[in-house]
Amino acid sequence: MAWGWAQELHRTSRQASELCCTQGSAGGGTGSRHNADSFLRRFSTSPLKPPVPEQCLRSEERIFLSSQGKCSAVSCSLFVPPGPVSPQPPGSGEVHSDLLFRACQMHLRGCCRWCQPSSRGALLPESQGASLLPARRAGALQREPCYQHSPSWPRPRSPVSGLAQTPLRCSCFSLCLPGMCVLKPEPSRDVVTDFDFSPFDQFLLATGSADKTVKVWRLPESGQDMPSDAGLTLGPGGDPVDVLQFHPTADGVLASGAGKRVTVWDVGQQQPLTALASHGARLHSLAWQRDGRLLGTSCKDKKLRIFDPRASPAASQSVLGHEHNKDSRLLWMGSTDCLISVGFSQMREREVKLWDTRQFSKAMLTVALDTSPGAAIPLYDTDTGLLVLAGKGENLLYCFEVTPAQPALTQVTQCRTEGSTRGLAAVPRLALDVMACEVLRVLQLTDTTLVPVSYLVPRKSTQDFHEDLFPDTAGTLPATGAQAWWAGDSQQVGRVSLHPARRPSETFRSPVIARTQLQAPDIGPADTDTDRSEGSGYSSPSSLASPGSAATSLSASTGPSSGFASSPSQKSLQSILGPSSRFRHAQGRVLHRDTHLINLRGLSLTTPGESDGFCANRQRVALPLLSAGGQIAVLELSKPGRLPDTAVPTIQNGVAVADLSWDPFDPRHLAVAGEDAKIRLWRIPEGGLQETLREPEAVLRGHTEKIYSIRFHPVASDLLVSSSYDMTVRIWELSAGQEALCLWGHTDQIFSLAWSPDGKKLTTVSKDGRLRLYEPRRSPQPQQEGPGPEGARGARLVWVCGGDYLLVSGFDSRSERRILLYRAQALPEGPLSVLGLDVAPSTLLPFYDEDTGVVFLTGKGDTRVFLYEVTPEPPYFLECNSFTSNEPHKGFVFLPKTVCEVREVEFARALRLGQSTLEPVAFHVPRVKKEYFQDDIYPPTRVWWEPALGGRAWLAGEDGQQRRASLRPADMAPVSEAPKEAPARRFVPASVYLEEKSDEQKKEELLSAMVARLGNRDDPLPQDSFEGVDEAEWAKYLAQIIVVGAQVVGRAFMRALRQEFAELRPLVQGERQVGGRLLLPAVQGGESQGAAGRGAPHPGQG
Repeated sequence: MAWGWAQELHRTSRQASELCCTQGSAGGGTGSRHNADSFLRRFSTSPLKPPVPEQCLRSEERIFLSSQGKCSAVSCSLFVPPGPVSPQPPGSGEVHSDLLFRACQMHLRGCCRWCQPSSRGALLPESQGASLLPARRAGALQREPCYQHSPSWPRPRSPVSGLAQTPLRCSCFSLCLPGMCVLKPEPSRDVVTDFDFSPFDQFLLATGSADKTVKVWRLPESGQDMPSDAGLTLGPGGDPVDVLQFHPTADGVLASGAGKRVTVWDVGQQQPLTALASHGARLHSLAWQRDGRLLGTSCKDKKLRIFDPRASPAASQSVLGHEHNKDSRLLWMGSTDCLISVGFSQMREREVKLWDTRQFSKAMLTVALDTSPGAAIPLYDTDTGLLVLAGKGENLLYCFEVTPAQPALTQVTQCRTEGSTRGLAAVPRLALDVMACEVLRVLQLTDTTLVPVSYLVPRKSTQDFHEDLFPDTAGTLPATGAQAWWAGDSQQVGRVSLHPARRPSETFRSPVIARTQLQAPDIGPADTDTDRSEGSGYSSPSSLASPGSAATSLSASTGPSSGFASSPSQKSLQSILGPSSRFRHAQGRVLHRDTHLINLRGLSLTTPGESDGFCANRQRVALPLLSAGGQIAVLELSKPGRLPDTAVPTIQNGVAVADLSWDPFDPRHLAVAGEDAKIRLWRIPEGGLQETLREPEAVLRGHTEKIYSIRFHPVASDLLVSSSYDMTVRIWELSAGQEALCLWGHTDQIFSLAWSPDGKKLTTVSKDGRLRLYEPRRSPQPQQEGPGPEGARGARLVWVCGGDYLLVSGFDSRSERRILLYRAQALPEGPLSVLGLDVAPSTLLPFYDEDTGVVFLTGKGDTRVFLYEVTPEPPYFLECNSFTSNEPHKGFVFLPKTVCEVREVEFARALRLGQSTLEPVAFHVPRVKKEYFQDDIYPPTRVWWEPALGGRAWLAGEDGQQRRASLRPADMAPVSEAPKEAPARRFVPASVYLEEKSDEQKKEELLSAMVARLGNRDDPLPQDSFEGVDEAEWAKYLAQIIVVGAQVVGRAFMRALRQEFAELRPLVQGERQVGGRLLLPAVQGGESQGAAGRGAPHPGQG
């Protein structure tokens, strides 16, 4: 029955698809000319295809209907059933709603294998009330089956009836979760004017109404009933609420417009954060900038206004927008300074304008569309730059590509639909069918149907993920909270990959409304959402750290990675035509299992982000444990293998470990910073830790708050530097056990600090986005300051290129991880080069090998280690092969250069800390002549394990320089002294044939050269050199051949006789024995002789 309905649906919907899903065309551009080869011109809308019977599965879909009057429940299925559709109830009044509907990302869990993460359900107006409506349940389906959709075939239309006429500024359509129960609030006396889903919490819905209040609802999970009351109510205000919108980066911030005033709310506190200055007339629209800093509004007084709500309630900028006071709309183009406004000109022509807030006095571009009276509904996709416009009451969808740099507004395609548009919404990018190259999908709401329109880019291969079409998009985890945002925190939402194997799985639950304690029916483990955070706080996007660890992969060519995306330099022409690194073919490999330390238990994962997590020297490794009392396990690298299941001897630090570091000049000396603002110095016994240590060798006191990180001096012994939450950097003289110097000048948290290679200078990077360079013996104040990374999520720095440059790893404003290169003597000038890597939550930990100039970068929880050769001249960063592991690592620490195996051309070795293992990883360069010492890779290395001077001498102003030593074994010769082998010339050079000779000479020489390659004409042929045999030997061989031939012929003759005898035997009628011979009786005329003649032979037979 279900397949019959699907076939009938296909016949009826195919005719409709000829109108509503037409092939995209490269329409003429409007405004400035744009690149005609833009891939966006190749968009097409997808036609409908019938599903196979196996894909006709029943599921639940729900639609939220918001309207005037009381609430009621109606049903909606996914497919249009054959037969007439219920008409819209009469008496609805004048159509004056654009029905903008907004989509929030929802993920299907526990579904069949054909389902992909998508958004299901919708928020619609209904003439009879406001309800959250499901489709018929599977058990109750009769003649209108529901289907779950495969990415290989499109989403069909849904019938909708009884839609209400909502106010002009209402956003009346929003996507919701599948499989939910009915939301049945109490009957409302006022019109629901606008509503919006939270961009982070898929169950949080805000509604505005004519009763001058904003209500926030916690939608139920599957199988639960919705309480009759809203979770909280904001207001009432002085006027009915016209528009509202959640903040794009901070959870719990909501902007609402009522009458002439805009209010920014702290939803959790149910209090307004600010009320913006009054407008000259009634509001038409409001929109947050993508980074959440600015708010734009359009108004009936024809003006566009820009507000910075945290700076001032007054508008920072305003300009005359559209000359007619009819409905206008304002959209931000992502996080840029550009805007799009849609309105009417003085001649009542619909027009689109592009604005730049840096030059807000006039529009960059004005494009007239047509003279239609219906208000245009704009949808802008930040990632693709596509603008979709649909007029209210019209059946055309326009798609434009917006390029503000030119500026230009180029028409890509237009789609003619069957029904008139009453609303338009864009499906979230995380719900797109990326494997079908679907770059945009919009849903058109008509009087009776919901029509999906897909925009596809034709590609030959649909088996691979096309990264050029699908850049990383904004995730669903908030960057900050309401109070932190209001206090000035401008962190950005992390970006996530659209790759099916790298998409994050965790969801966010906003703490603004407590979880509704309802009993859910037994729906089985497949329907249970196990990824949702149970806490009331904000979840950290840890799932984005290791997208390569997903269980499934897209194709065999897709390998595991961290952050999901390749380095931008791989796609640049510089990596093809520019200089290349001599380490570009470097390879990393995990050493044999016999060298591993396994069965590590109780490892601590709570060390601060400023710490590497563990530390190691050439003899042993120190690992913080999760046990109480700040225990530290000290393991000998010379004793690999499986650790016992019982407890091992540890260091009892007494408090939780904040950071720890080995003394580079004493492999038994360990410094540990604790959360009690003290530094404890421990000495490990000879041969390793045999029993628990409880008393430190010394305790350093001086900091007043928790310590961030500690670092030993690279040249002088008995010197240690530490940074703390008290905003100070202190240098300790360990021999005296007291503080020697204190550095000031920080205004926020110190992320990282680093000594220069010569030990004269010290640099820091802090949360206030500043780099500071100190000369501690000269002044406690910074000698230089410069701009650091924009993001406030963490940063690290290291000295490179002989101490003349600084490399800083951090984040940008969009949470993209990047590395920056500074000239140490010119920090105020800013970075020389900036290179973006990927999007991940963990800070990149850099390690610089000063002998090779290679920097290694990885983060806690990553699976990939980036390698770059750093040069002091452009392009500064030369990319090398990266190392990828199968599972995320909790730490990655490099060992001294002396442990490298130079015979295998190994130039770096690290320890990788896994879930319960410690694995050595060797980085080597493939070379042909490995029997020689590669002196181009192994220059004389600094003897860092011997101090150049003492700490007291350094504090007194002395400087020292460590000696250098060669790593060349005594039995290996350097490759630079290897004998040079002259290449053998295989062909005659062309200059021989270009000399001045006669034509005959040239022909003769050419012929001679060709014959020389084939052989000399005077040389005997190979068969001429064969030797013969004597006559006797030939006769012997001939006799053998004759004998063998006679035997073969005799055997053949005997076989022929036997065959003839077998054929005559059935004709035998009797036998007679005469003279000892066997005679065969003759048969004549078919009769045998008489009995008298049987005894004598027949004449003619012997």
